[in-house]
Amino acid sequence: MFSFELLFEAVVFGLLVGCFYAAISLGLSIAFGLLDVPHIAHAAFLVLAAYMTFLLGSYGLDPLVAAVLIVIPFFFFGVLVYRFYYEAFEKRGADAGVRGIAFFFGIAFLVQVFLSMKFGLDQRTVSAPYIGRSLELGDMRIPWRLIVVLCVAIALTVGLKLYLSKTFQGRAIRAVAQDAWALRIVGANPVLTKQWAFGIATAAAAIGGALLIIVSPVEPSLDRVYIGRTFCVVVLAGLGSMSGTLVAGLILGVIESLVLTMFGASWAPAVAYGLLLLVLAIRPQGLFRQ
Repeated sequence: MFSFELLFEAVVFGLLVGCFYAAISLGLSIAFGLLDVPHIAHAAFLVLAAYMTFLLGSYGLDPLVAAVLIVIPFFFFGVLVYRFYYEAFEKRGADAGVRGIAFFFGIAFLVQVFLSMKFGLDQRTVSAPYIGRSLELGDMRIPWRLIVVLCVAIALTVGLKLYLSKTFQGRAIRAVAQDAWALRIVGANPVLTKQWAFGIATAAAAIGGALLIIVSPVEPSLDRVYIGRTFCVVVLAGLGSMSGTLVAGLILGVIESLVLTMFGASWAPAVAYGLLLLVLAIRPQGLFRQ
């Protein structure tokens, strides 16, 4: 039976989950949207960061503190990955896209194998005061972990948007995939700019990975669950739009929550792929890109 109360709860939950989808997609929005790098290993990087958060959590660190600690190592990891990708593929010409997909697929596979060998196939979780507790608003209970994710997602979106629009390096990142030659004229090295940007994208994935293990338990093959959702958010937003990524995440979260409420959990995973195909067919430039 239809219930406005149930519908309202589904929308609220969808908005909170949508913030989570946006947060874990911001790194891909930079790598794929602004740099034109076929980074299909992004979801694997999220899972790797989630396990690093779990590892630090075993020493009693809060997941958010662990996220701050792994940001710099992940930044340099991203710099090294892009440098190898550039020297081996992008530097050699037009077929870099196809070979790049194979390259990042290989990295994703290696990450999954490493995590399976190191941590096993069992699910891993972390503990924090806000995990497992809820905020009660009348008859509705909102998990505190999703409220934390909401705050982090907004802060990360605003921070990246300001960096990309207000700093010289940020504006160079936005321009590098469009006109590398013009970028050289103003004194910026396109390769170093993309290398720096991919490091930032990987650092954002580190924060997203910490949120991932806050929201739910993780296991090595979890990247398969989120690869479609993250690409859906980025394409729906319009490649490279930070604020658009947040709105697109909210759209996906609400629609997925409504589908789950009305039709059951088995249909929810299909929402991201359905939206992705619909956007590519009707408005391939995304909703928030001119």
